[in-house]
Amino acid sequence: MTIKQEVVKFLQKNGVETRFISIVDEKVYVNNLKLSRFSRKKEDIFLEKFPNFEIRRSKVFQKICSRASRVLKNALSPHDRIILSNPSNCANLALYTVLEPYTRKYGAELLLQADDVGRWSELKLQEKKSELNMDSMALPLTLDGEVEHILETMLHGEKLELLSSHTSRNGLKMVYPLINVPASWIEKWVEIEGLNCVLEENNGLPVEILEFLEGFIPDVREKMMSSAFYLTGDK
Repeated sequence: MTIKQEVVKFLQKNGVETRFISIVDEKVYVNNLKLSRFSRKKEDIFLEKFPNFEIRRSKVFQKICSRASRVLKNALSPHDRIILSNPSNCANLALYTVLEPYTRKYGAELLLQADDVGRWSELKLQEKKSELNMDSMALPLTLDGEVEHILETMLHGEKLELLSSHTSRNGLKMVYPLINVPASWIEKWVEIEGLNCVLEENNGLPVEILEFLEGFIPDVREKMMSSAFYLTGDK
């Protein structure tokens, strides 16, 4: 039995709902404080048994998980084999941490790959699909990434097509758990937790426009996404 299996078994035995926590390395991240039923008393009992672990109750991470769950409840199927990139940068780390409890919630299996799976050629994707027998590919596209793409498309006068509208590739489901999550939430979570990962910074006119508009419209990203859905008919 692995240490993670021991942790899960112990928590379940003590009444913690492990479908609403993420276990990554020696940290337990609470995804939903109420549904996890992970009280301070249960935390003390757990830490007596596993003193090397930390319990993290970040509110911003709970917000990330809440938004991601809206996508995942419709995007995943029980026992899906999900391929994703190793959590080397912060977006991929957030993606993995959000998906980890679905190994218990849906019986999913996470297949980590060393390279950027989103950049695989059609040939490599087909080979890997056969080799790993995978059902889904999870990509770390955030709300900012999609909205910046919308602005870039508009500035070039091109037909609008959302990146997240590509929901299938070579018969493989394409899943975007972070599509409703602002990049700033991930940055704040990384800062709070002191995580060792690379924050990728985007520059250019779309980013400058977003930052300018945000000064007048705090939820400009969500509003632009809503408008894009109406224009493209994706929702």
